[in-house]
Amino acid sequence: MSTLTKPNHIGRKISRIRELRDMKQEALAQALGTNQQAISAMENSETIDEEKLVEVAKALGVTVEAIKNFSDEAAINYFNTFNESPNNYFGLNNCTFNPLDKLMEAVEENKKLYERLLQAEKDKIEYLEKLLKEKQ
Repeated sequence: MSTLTKPNHIGRKISRIRELRDMKQEALAQALGTNQQAISAMENSETIDEEKLVEVAKALGVTVEAIKNFSDEAAINYFNTFNESPNNYFGLNNCTFNPLDKLMEAVEENKKLYERLLQAEKDKIEYLEKLLKEKQ
């Protein structure tokens, strides 16, 4: 039986999750403080001790349960749900504001903040000049 057909082959599940996260073995190795060869060996292992699995899950940004329960079919079904509605666009069609308006609001706010900062600096200079005159 190949590793692709073994439903509980943890190493293969780790490999698929790593690939789906667009992570190379070297990057996972670096996150785990090991080398690429060790990752390759781990991904070819049917079982992995629980402590190592916790470390791997953390490095991949998933839960241990996500690794244990992972299947290619479930992943495909998950991603296919985004295409069920032709107007879904990952929820982007529900935008309730104009992004350009928000950008211009931010620009205006930045302008006001800059003007306040500039005024505060002018006030400091006036205060320091006043102190200097008093000392003379």
